[in-house]
Amino acid sequence: MHQAPKVSLNNGVRIDQLGFGVYKVAAEDSTALVGTALDAGYRLVDTAALYDNEEGVGRAVRDAVAGGLDREDVFVTSKVWNDRHGFDSTLAAFDESMDRLGLDYLDLYLIHWPCPERDLYIPTYRALERLYHEGRVRAIGVSNFEPAHLERLLDATEVVPAVNQVELHPWLQQDRLRARHAELGIHTQAWSPLARGKLLADPVLASIAARHDRSVAQVVLRWHVQLGNLVIPKASSAARIRENLAVFDFALDDAELAAIAALDRGERTGSNPNAVN
Repeated sequence: MHQAPKVSLNNGVRIDQLGFGVYKVAAEDSTALVGTALDAGYRLVDTAALYDNEEGVGRAVRDAVAGGLDREDVFVTSKVWNDRHGFDSTLAAFDESMDRLGLDYLDLYLIHWPCPERDLYIPTYRALERLYHEGRVRAIGVSNFEPAHLERLLDATEVVPAVNQVELHPWLQQDRLRARHAELGIHTQAWSPLARGKLLADPVLASIAARHDRSVAQVVLRWHVQLGNLVIPKASSAARIRENLAVFDFALDDAELAAIAALDRGERTGSNPNAVN
């Protein structure tokens, strides 16, 4: 069984570098798939209120704990959705997520999108700070925040986000944002790390994969790991779930890393953070 290494967030909380994402996992499939991932060695599960599968994720975690896995060894992330921004609304949304998850505490809670036109991400984050100070969540952070959103947040709040979860893959490498994260002590976590599968036919990546006798997905996930990103690939089969975790026993060399760096073309597969409200 493979297992991802853990890294320390800026408050000392330990998180797996590679976890299991459940975006677009149907509610009725979520318990089984998360259970398969936990059995395969994953210890980080990323969900959100929007995904409508928190209940299944929580059930899988509780089942694993009942089967002998320590709750402290499983890192669970969820996120507050855009229509719940605001201090009181965020606190209520958190309670609802915890009721669905059926857990005593959450490991990481994120603002899902900044929604700049709503202009409520500051009071929303202050609600996260309260949850953090009350010990209901072990770490807090943001998702899809651009540098300007981060700078305003940091000027108005006290707790530096532990994580900014953003779209990031070889076609959208986010160099400027990752550099700012490094300066601030924020960990970059990649969603859509495989560009929703679009880059699996990329000839440069295919050539590197053939050289290592690995899949393109494994090469891309290994690239994320070597950059220092946290990464949360989704998979819908047991074989792919295991394959995605088997990336810690090989390494890309400098020439291969340079070839992947040259693939950056600023191409998003998801929404622009400034356009989501």
